[in-house]
Amino acid sequence: MARLFAEADPTTWVPVTESFGFRGRRHRKAALRMLMAQMTGAMGAEAPRGGRFATWAMSQAAPALMRKAAGRVLVWVHKGDPELVVVMATIQQATPQLRTARAMRPMEYDDSVNFGHPTLGVGEKLVMDAPGNGQPPFVQYSWDRGTDFIEVTAIAGDPNRFPTTFGDLDALAREIRVIDDMTVTEGSPTLRIDPA
Repeated sequence: MARLFAEADPTTWVPVTESFGFRGRRHRKAALRMLMAQMTGAMGAEAPRGGRFATWAMSQAAPALMRKAAGRVLVWVHKGDPELVVVMATIQQATPQLRTARAMRPMEYDDSVNFGHPTLGVGEKLVMDAPGNGQPPFVQYSWDRGTDFIEVTAIAGDPNRFPTTFGDLDALAREIRVIDDMTVTEGSPTLRIDPA
């Protein structure tokens, strides 16, 4: 299975994927607190009791769960303000069911524009700065490689300041790389690597 790799700008982004223990704990908790607030707000509910403990527990479990995903999920938070934006990159096998689900998305998803990438080619970028229905604003980048879908989704914690991150989000999305596992047999002494 293909995996994702990215060298995000360390002056702008803090990786959550490999941050265990005390490393990145403050950023993990702030990002999860923001995401939980957005989720409860979208459902029209109040923050649950014990929310601080739940956020802490999730912040401890999140890196292990993402490591178990074996490179299929990468997550970053904004270094200057972890509650400003959370970014998640995923790679999923392009099953018929997933293609059907993508085809049935709301018509707002048709407002995407082309987005060039140095190795993935031309994909799509969708900016939903006012999605309505209590949903948080987001930006999504996506590429269809035939065998799989790659998506980078940024969710805003502060709708007013979210547009100030668009340039950094574009740069981060262009850092995504795909590592494909290759099997070399005894009958193939030469390993050919596509220069792209």
